[in-house]
Amino acid sequence: MAMKVYAIGETLLDIIFEEHQVKAAKPGGSMLNSAVSLGRAGMDVSLITEFGHDQTGNLILRFLEKNHVQTRNIHLYKNGKTPLAMAFLNEKGDATYDFYKPYPKERLQVKIPDFTNNDILLFGSYFGIDPRVREKLLVIVKAAQKAGSMIVYDPNFRKPHAHELEKLRPYILENMQLAHIIRASHEDVKIIFDKDTIQDFQNAIQGRSKILIMTSSSEKVELLGNDLDEVYPVPEIKVVSSIGAGDNFNAGLIYGLIKKGVTISSLNQQSQETWKEIISLGMSFSADVCMGMENYISEGFASRMER
Repeated sequence: MAMKVYAIGETLLDIIFEEHQVKAAKPGGSMLNSAVSLGRAGMDVSLITEFGHDQTGNLILRFLEKNHVQTRNIHLYKNGKTPLAMAFLNEKGDATYDFYKPYPKERLQVKIPDFTNNDILLFGSYFGIDPRVREKLLVIVKAAQKAGSMIVYDPNFRKPHAHELEKLRPYILENMQLAHIIRASHEDVKIIFDKDTIQDFQNAIQGRSKILIMTSSSEKVELLGNDLDEVYPVPEIKVVSSIGAGDNFNAGLIYGLIKKGVTISSLNQQSQETWKEIISLGMSFSADVCMGMENYISEGFASRMER
């Protein structure tokens, strides 16, 4: 049976500004970005999300279908509008954001998938700890856990939410305990735990049974797990936009896990060489996104992956 991927998270329309001009408008959201890249690369992927039954929502729905992302677990609400994110790029291609989120009162009215032990669930970002959807999200994540699915968590926690950290940290820790693989940026680890090394991160979450991956922007990727303690340098590229860099590392990571046939039972038994190939795919997916204005891998890169 082919492995299926489910990604649960927020969906919005990214409107990207460069030098005070609109450069692009693209469907976005961390998990949507990952799902679209996996769909383009030929994976069986479904997005679990919500957005408005409006013109913007219809645009996003058509985009997902075009890019081979299953939409059966999407809630199209009527008492609200599809959220917008204004992304402002600096000279390095890094973004700051303004968000507009006119959500309805009732949230995440989605059908829970029939998870199996051959599936992978990806979740994270603020949506993964948002008190307004927390209860319903946990029901979905725990359904995947009960079915024996592999769970990948990306905290993707940013400074604009730092004032909420004391309230939200227990949710982050609970998510990490549910996950088999945690992929965090160095920025995540610094903000959440005030730690700089992946070893200190492991100690902070008591995560010796987890596969931990820490990405440090354009510098390095670190891997820590059972008999694993590896550092991989990041190849130098010309960055156009860093939007979606981490999301697509996640997509490449999952793509590599599937291509290598890695399951929960074999997760802690993979060789250094296998992990090197998997991490390399994460970096390749991320690099391709950073060299363009889309939030997902290019169709040319995707066709090479499918071959």
